[in-house]
Amino acid sequence: MSKEKLMSRKKPPFPVIPELDAYLSDYSRTIEIPIFYEDLLRFSGSVVVYDSNDQDTLWVRVYYSDSERKEIDLSLKRVYSMLHSDGSDRIFQYLNVDAVDYCTFGNSKPFRIKVRNILNDNFTYFYVKRTDASRIYGLELEHMLSPYNLNFLVFKDTLIEEHIAGIPGDVFIKDMLPVCSESEKAQLAKEFVKFNERCMIRLLGDMRSYNYVIVPVHDFDHVVYRIRAIDFDQQSYEGKLKVYRPQFFKENNAMVDLVKNKLLRDSVDQYKVEERSIVAKRIISSGNRIKRLIRIARKDAISVPAHVDQLKSEIYDLTLDMQFKKSETMGEVLALALDFVKRNYQDVSMKQIIERKIEI
Repeated sequence: MSKEKLMSRKKPPFPVIPELDAYLSDYSRTIEIPIFYEDLLRFSGSVVVYDSNDQDTLWVRVYYSDSERKEIDLSLKRVYSMLHSDGSDRIFQYLNVDAVDYCTFGNSKPFRIKVRNILNDNFTYFYVKRTDASRIYGLELEHMLSPYNLNFLVFKDTLIEEHIAGIPGDVFIKDMLPVCSESEKAQLAKEFVKFNERCMIRLLGDMRSYNYVIVPVHDFDHVVYRIRAIDFDQQSYEGKLKVYRPQFFKENNAMVDLVKNKLLRDSVDQYKVEERSIVAKRIISSGNRIKRLIRIARKDAISVPAHVDQLKSEIYDLTLDMQFKKSETMGEVLALALDFVKRNYQDVSMKQIIERKIEI
């Protein structure tokens, strides 16, 4: 299915409302940074960045005039220190800004900053983007409901995100999946089922293969693969439920074929239940933090009315829960979706406790 048929043409950025800004401040997500996204747009030229196969990466390497470069480098080192250290300047002497790349593809058009430690040549990346409330909700939900913690900072109209390491999904599918062993393919199929379920539960959309990474983890004598989202631009915006299910994007057909060829229907159902249960446990353990975030989202405008009406109708058709029909905002749809998963988990757990007591 093509992007035009499945998704809207372009998603607008949404402003951070005061309640969300206060939430971010309370959880140390805000800090006064020395450079803004708009500052990085003042580059004087650029060159195309090619990959190792001489293919256009859709990133360009930008450069600045001599009068601005020194100030920009110093500001980016300070941002790095704020994101990864204590914010002091004592590490500046060991850092070098090797590259500032600008992405020409997609909604967010981020800058990717490469910072190298000159003592040992280790390097890392971080990203500078325009602030978008829906992306912030996506980052926070990923932090609380996925197996992974995320580090990011917000200051006014600028968002700083840490780099998420891994092999881009499209690169993995093209170059590495064909040479995976049969057991590795079965394990990848399991992970894709879980990833698909997790995205649908928390309404994270547009997980085409280039919007997630495959992370190989060496475990004793074999490799275990994990799937991590890296783009949170499409959190709770689109009206079609299929957008929140990675299986429906043609870019993921190879992963869908793995599931069909490697897993029985009962196994697929088992992994879905496992993922719902894990997400439910994370919702419960996140306590007041996720409750506060969802309260804010319920009254925030992070989508358009037509999308809200469509999504609540499609989720009702799936769950037959009348509460979805009464939703007026995308935040309310999200709150009900998470509550539906949590209630089902608690109902099953209580039923099992009662059954065990009866058996005893």
